[in-house]
Amino acid sequence: MRDAPCILAIESSCDDTGVAVIRGRQVLSNVVAGQEVHEQFGGVVPELASRAHAQHIVPTVQQALKDAGVSPEELSAVAYTQGPGLMGSLHVGAAFAKSWAWANELPLVPVHHMHAHILAHYLAPGDAPSLPFLCLTVSGGHTQLVRVEGPREMEVLGSTLDDAAGEAFDKVAKLLGLPYPGGPILDRLSSDGDEHAFEFSHPKVAGLDMSFSGLKTQVLYFLQRSQAENPNFISERLADIAASVQRVIVEILMRKLEAAVSSTGIKEVAIAGGVSANRALRKALEHRQNEMGWKVHIPPMAYCTDNAAMIAMAGSLLFQSGVVGSISDAPDPRLPF
Repeated sequence: MRDAPCILAIESSCDDTGVAVIRGRQVLSNVVAGQEVHEQFGGVVPELASRAHAQHIVPTVQQALKDAGVSPEELSAVAYTQGPGLMGSLHVGAAFAKSWAWANELPLVPVHHMHAHILAHYLAPGDAPSLPFLCLTVSGGHTQLVRVEGPREMEVLGSTLDDAAGEAFDKVAKLLGLPYPGGPILDRLSSDGDEHAFEFSHPKVAGLDMSFSGLKTQVLYFLQRSQAENPNFISERLADIAASVQRVIVEILMRKLEAAVSSTGIKEVAIAGGVSANRALRKALEHRQNEMGWKVHIPPMAYCTDNAAMIAMAGSLLFQSGVVGSISDAPDPRLPF
């Protein structure tokens, strides 16, 4: 195990500053510095996010190395998020990673944020998926069905045509007057609601692509009509609304995932991204494992949302396959998959 690569990783794609150290598949430290400043604005403010990253990154790196009990001399490489994400946030993390690696004479490994979400399944203690496998990546910014042949061989089979699933959760939560981020709050409320209390239609999208913007519009008009009849409708039926919306979003995701399994014949299935923490989605996937014979991989909660351990795992796999970046590699907020 001591011969396995030891990777320091920095994640700064959005509003959380993450730093982790791993050796092989073992996570030695995984530190996240959050940014509560955005709550009052109902969403992430890019300028405030980049300023907070600049404030947090040095103490977070120091804490991660201390927690891991690792000195810079023991590291094999420095991995960092190259994109996609917010330009200012990416620049802070990339600039620090490059300068810190240069000062410590360490190679750099640029990492694609969404690839890292998928490759987080290789972190211990879980069993790594067998290749090939399908991964449903669901977050506030991305919703994709991906065929994974290896750390460097991934193919997008389908994606959202508009809003991401996590974005749909947050937008509906905002319509209900819930604080940001609203997705996790909807999930909690749903446990006390009737998921069949209200019906919302599914979008008709060909192939393995998805759409969620129409659902938000449906919910908006539904709430307007219902409040016109009863001004207290939302407060009186909040849990039922949350459960009904969550059911539809999960159904859309699972129908497309079932179609992907059917068309590819691959029953090794994983989920990744922030929405993979959603309890209804996790339950739906476990049900299909039992009923359809899928081999399911569900990430631990700590690796669902943005974190640096996943960047470290992706960086380690890339580093072992010979990928080394240069100081001239530029952050890219729209880095192609």
